[in-house]
Amino acid sequence: MAPRHYTRGLSPLMVRIMFVNAIALVILVGSVLYLNEFRQNLISARTESLSVQASIIAGALGESAVAGPESIAIDLAPARQIIVRLVGPTDNRARLFATSGGMIADSLFLAGDKELVEEPLRQIDYKPSLREQAVNRLHDLLDTITQDIVAPENIDSPTVRAEDLTEVQRALEGALSSQLRRRDDGELVINVAVPIQRFRRVLGALLLTAQTDDIETIVRAEQMLTVKVFIGALALTILLSFFLGRTLVRPIRVLARAAERVRRGIGREESIPEFADRRDEIGDLSRSLSDMTGALYNQIDAVESFAADVAHEIKNPLSSMRSALETIQMTDKPEVKEKLLAILQDDVKRIDRLITDISDASRLDAELTRGQTQTLDLGVMIATLVDAYRTTGKCDTIDIQFNDDEAGIYIVAGIEPRLGQVWRNLIDNAISFSPDDGTVTVAISVANRTVSVQIEDQGPGVPAGAEGKVFDRFYSERPTKEQFGGHSGLGLAISKQVIEAHGGSIHVENCLSDEAKVLGARFIVTLPLALA
Repeated sequence: MAPRHYTRGLSPLMVRIMFVNAIALVILVGSVLYLNEFRQNLISARTESLSVQASIIAGALGESAVAGPESIAIDLAPARQIIVRLVGPTDNRARLFATSGGMIADSLFLAGDKELVEEPLRQIDYKPSLREQAVNRLHDLLDTITQDIVAPENIDSPTVRAEDLTEVQRALEGALSSQLRRRDDGELVINVAVPIQRFRRVLGALLLTAQTDDIETIVRAEQMLTVKVFIGALALTILLSFFLGRTLVRPIRVLARAAERVRRGIGREESIPEFADRRDEIGDLSRSLSDMTGALYNQIDAVESFAADVAHEIKNPLSSMRSALETIQMTDKPEVKEKLLAILQDDVKRIDRLITDISDASRLDAELTRGQTQTLDLGVMIATLVDAYRTTGKCDTIDIQFNDDEAGIYIVAGIEPRLGQVWRNLIDNAISFSPDDGTVTVAISVANRTVSVQIEDQGPGVPAGAEGKVFDRFYSERPTKEQFGGHSGLGLAISKQVIEAHGGSIHVENCLSDEAKVLGARFIVTLPLALA
């Protein structure tokens, strides 16, 4: 089964997690910042409006509340009338200061267009309801979250002087000045002081004071709205969290329980569910676990098949040995005993060869897993191996041709001992099938980012229909000149396993002439070219 590759730029699950976590945070932080900015904007607008009003009143006082052009003081009687007429209809408070610093008029004590407002008083033993207590505590909590406005203490005394209020001092110096101040009950007031001038001569200062209770009422209403929005966002977040939990937790639990059933189950009725409709990491995980379970079952089948093949291959020489031993006991002819002893020796060698190859094959998976992959030059490796065959005389009657030993071209990543074993198996196989004075040709090439190695012999070729069987364990189709039992039939199976573990492929085909005559067998191995 081909491996699955999962590559994504941005995980869909990560998008969901970021979206869910960001909703409540953005709403809450945005609301708090908005309230801070909202309060400041309201206060700034009120201060600007109060400054315009104070400038108008100060201008009227400078023009009308003086005795004449050369006057150096404010005429108190017309000044009080102007204050009552202009300030009386508003909720603001106006105080008039002389150049000496003393307060000479206060709209709070002047008669004007005022109405008596009756407000019911709370009972002495009044206790706020639970709702009022909750709202008050909520307001206190929100006040701790919002940024507090730092303001000096408000001075509201009948004997207050200009020296007590810095904004009035700056107004007596000829500059318009504003100041936020905090009352004893914690609420803010806005003071705007403007100079009263006549021909640029400062005759006094007007202090106009506005309360901010209505601003706080508006802000409180906005805070409650923010709380309602937050509760709605919290409810939405909880719903989305449930959705996310069903999206993530439930499938993972299903997969975990299925894996536990597979681990504990007997037989193969248990399987890993595949969430085929999902295109995220959960779907990838379910398909990977399903593939892994299938591979595990296939590995169990392979081990079972391998054990059966091993038992069969070992029983053959054992049966031969048993027959030879029984025959030796029943005969007295020396020549027969000698022949039977030779058979016993061959069977012992065959069993020893089988055990060695079987041990090598059984360790192959573990070695491929633990082996250290390194960069190898196949051209140099095969050239060195061919020189070793020629030097040691293993192919005195066979000519091995390999001329392309240029370094630095045929680079692959792999485990050197196992890849060397593959080339030895294939070359030994080609030598065993080639006739005396025959030629084994080894060629190597690079194409499409793969390295291809071809090993050809001049033997009888591969029987029709056996192109896939030759790589099966214990399959042996040996030449007639070779002694029976000389090979275990594991060499090509091991070679196929090693090549596939390196991400390559191996197959065999017959070399044909123009007349479709079989000229020999050709094994073709391809391996991925190592990245620079």
